[in-house]
Amino acid sequence: MYITCLDLEGVLVPEIWIAFAQASGIPELKRTTRDEPDYDKLMRWRLGILKEHGLGLKEIQETIAKIEPLPGAKEFLDELRSFTQVIIISDTFTQFATPLMKKLGWPTLFCNTLEVAPDGEITGFRMRIENSKLTTVKALQSIGYETIAAGDSYNDLAMIQAGTAGFLFRTTDQIKADYPQIPAFETYDELMNGIKKAMGM
Repeated sequence: MYITCLDLEGVLVPEIWIAFAQASGIPELKRTTRDEPDYDKLMRWRLGILKEHGLGLKEIQETIAKIEPLPGAKEFLDELRSFTQVIIISDTFTQFATPLMKKLGWPTLFCNTLEVAPDGEITGFRMRIENSKLTTVKALQSIGYETIAAGDSYNDLAMIQAGTAGFLFRTTDQIKADYPQIPAFETYDELMNGIKKAMGM
């Protein structure tokens, strides 16, 4: 019994914070988990920048409303879900991801939640569980699943390495160089073939 675990941003949809950095004209917000492995540190830094510029959830959601899935992402997901269970495990937040899930055909998503003040200021965030990607994969394994995982960033490496098979997808040259043992793919066809091969198809 296999279950495929996918990262969201950079794999199925563009990076939300990069899109918002461009929309808001604040280049520092382009920093992602590809650049900063410590997610807690990264988010606290982001919230500080938002506060400094007087930006809140509404402004970010306006940007997200204009984001479309990466070309081919929905078709890839539809085909994948036709022969295996799929869970998207992301460090993003429900308040960001819901419009994107609609565009992807409502796949199952495990993510986190933001703490938002009545005036829309993002005051904090609550992670679903510590090391959520690895912890989720291990929990799935504990109930009888073999996991296959794919992602693009430092925070995906633990879940990629923990399962039956794992793949890097459109990652950075640095991550590829640091983890040469993990197959790295650039197209959905390559990733689909890798997943099917891992499942013995």
